[in-house]
Amino acid sequence: MRLAILTSRIRVEEKLLIEALQKRAIDFDVIDDGKLLLDIERGSEEWHKYDAVLCRSLSQSRGQAVLQVLEAWGIPTVNTATVTATCNDKLATTLALVRAGVSTPRTLLAFEEATALQGVETLGYPIVLKPVSGSWGRLLARINDRDAAEAVLEHQETLGGYQHQIHYIQEHIRKPQRDIRAFVVGERTICAIYRSSEHWVTNTARGAVTSNCPVTPELNALCLRAAQAVGGGILAVDVFEDAERGLLVNEINATMEFRNSIAPTGVDIPSEMLEYVLERAGARVEVL
Repeated sequence: MRLAILTSRIRVEEKLLIEALQKRAIDFDVIDDGKLLLDIERGSEEWHKYDAVLCRSLSQSRGQAVLQVLEAWGIPTVNTATVTATCNDKLATTLALVRAGVSTPRTLLAFEEATALQGVETLGYPIVLKPVSGSWGRLLARINDRDAAEAVLEHQETLGGYQHQIHYIQEHIRKPQRDIRAFVVGERTICAIYRSSEHWVTNTARGAVTSNCPVTPELNALCLRAAQAVGGGILAVDVFEDAERGLLVNEINATMEFRNSIAPTGVDIPSEMLEYVLERAGARVEVL
């Protein structure tokens, strides 16, 4: 059995995964995605020594590209290229959730500034504008009035790339100064945390404080449905608590950070992740 961890930087999360592999005496390599040269047509025998590859790339575009190539070569990956592509795209995630009947904040889509402004005022202030790709709570904007809407939409049109000219307009959920991040591994919601902050963006990258969130039957069922909607695997499901509608799935992350979630939950997240990767690798070994 031999595994590979694909990444561009060794963070705390990767160190924890490496420690979990070493404890099990499993052979593995850490592969720097920045050093890769992939021969698309000819492939590479070197990659076929791996029974599975765990993608932990910081770059969504790099990770997605490598996953597509490896899967074309018949190498099991976690997560899959399709799941990763869906989770990297907020629009694709929303569409998947809606198709599966999973409750999610109301979202409108527009492509021109004037039409986007109509959408903003259709939902009513405040609303949230966000890019269709991105993480760590970056480039989110809560819009409280028309002046702010006009300014942010103009900035997106003028300064942003093509993705910022796809205006993803989401209703603002009046959450109780926190959201929930739940960790789904395979068919289980292994744990969850509250991310609490006085700021409206409740993201640990923006200073939110974590605490344990009990995995109730309701939360577990919702998160499993959400994970299945995007294809399943190792996923972080972000959930809002709405006073009227209950739990709403906001986003799903396919390469989540978890360093701040181990202590409050008491769950060995890297070991749980590794067990799932080993299952994927074992399935390949059995086939061979």
